[in-house]
Amino acid sequence: MAAPSKNNRKILGTLSLPERSFVAEALRTETVGGVLLLLAAIAALIWANTPLSDSYESVSDFHIGPSALGLDLSIQHWAADGLLAIFFFVAGVELKRELVAGDLRDPKAAILPVVAALCGMIVPALVYVLTNTAGGGSMDGWAVPTATDIAFALAVLAVIGTSLPSALRAFLLTLAVVDDLFAILIIAVFFTEQLNFAALGGAFVGLAVFWLLLRKGVRGWYIYVPLALVIWGLMYNSGVHATIAGVAMGLMLRCTRREGEQHSPGEHIEHLVRPVSAGLAVPLFALFSAGVSVSGKAITDVFTQPETLGVVLGLVVGKTVGIFGGTWLAARFTRAELSDELAWPDVFAVASLAGIGFTVSLLIGELAFKGDAVMTDEIKASVLLGSLIAAVLATVLLKIRNAKYRAMVEDEERDEDLSGIPDIYEQGNPEYHLRMAAIHEKKAAEHRRLAALGTGEPGPAGSGGDDSPA
Repeated sequence: MAAPSKNNRKILGTLSLPERSFVAEALRTETVGGVLLLLAAIAALIWANTPLSDSYESVSDFHIGPSALGLDLSIQHWAADGLLAIFFFVAGVELKRELVAGDLRDPKAAILPVVAALCGMIVPALVYVLTNTAGGGSMDGWAVPTATDIAFALAVLAVIGTSLPSALRAFLLTLAVVDDLFAILIIAVFFTEQLNFAALGGAFVGLAVFWLLLRKGVRGWYIYVPLALVIWGLMYNSGVHATIAGVAMGLMLRCTRREGEQHSPGEHIEHLVRPVSAGLAVPLFALFSAGVSVSGKAITDVFTQPETLGVVLGLVVGKTVGIFGGTWLAARFTRAELSDELAWPDVFAVASLAGIGFTVSLLIGELAFKGDAVMTDEIKASVLLGSLIAAVLATVLLKIRNAKYRAMVEDEERDEDLSGIPDIYEQGNPEYHLRMAAIHEKKAAEHRRLAALGTGEPGPAGSGGDDSPA
């Protein structure tokens, strides 16, 4: 086989400075949200496995809301259908930004994360189907292990104290965005019950008004928030999962900057809403969804029932193999090469981290086995256990390469000329080289001064020798 061309396109290379800044800001918020998500999940498990478990059930099942509008829902239901609409709104804005200003804008660059995310959803579904075909289980949960939880994955990184290079962090974020898109499509297509066309039509009219107001440049949260609530309520009553309303509104925001704008409207609103999503909506959903009974028998049952075993294997094996295999295939067939600083084990480690499928997996589990409370709880337990195993596996793989990652991050963040811009982005700038020459000359002069002091010889004039005030 011929040697690879030196002109082959590089993948997972250094990000542009604006993209690096955006990724850093987005992941910083998601990391904080991920830690809160982790704490909420732990709190839910403790609450549901102590003598207070009855109160957990009582609070989760407590109904509130106007029944005349079809919104007399339990607290757990409000968390899943209401609060997660905020999460999916942010996902919609992220997707729009990626399509118009991020990696997905360039078809050549988009191939890698799209193929990786697709394979990272197809392979876990196949693993689930094969497991349940062999074990005679239900096929209803095939979609449960297909989702990645970026916030939980980042929480794991924060807890284990490792830092991924910006290229791998951007790859993980883009993977999650594409993953969310396909999860939304799965929810919309496969978990839509009987349609109420009047309510659905009303939701579409509301979305059209929302879009028109945005195009006209109308501003004011007091207009958009009530309108968004109306659209959400109509979408819920239509039979389509209510979170689709959040995605649709997120996709309508403009995410390109016009002349004189520091941030596009989409970026500005995402900056305001993301902390609400990551810090409130998703943790509260976890609090009222992750509370399942944990015992030795329950854990044993996860590995003996085909439905739950399929979920665990789908998350741990299917996600890792699917994303790694999809990335390798995309690189192979586009004649692209990995960045010189990275190796394929790095991609494998990130793929294993993507096996943490918490928030959306729990949501799909509730939808897939709706009406079967026992199986729903068992599926939730399998999601928790599978995500835990994936987190441990990723921790081991990432720790092996942690010294390499730390050195890469230090190189990316080095700013010796104190310009506020990492040196890696200035190396082709003549002014940068002049500043660096001055810095090196200053260091050399200081070295000569210290050497002169050490030998008793006078240092250079003005260098602070024996006649200095010191």
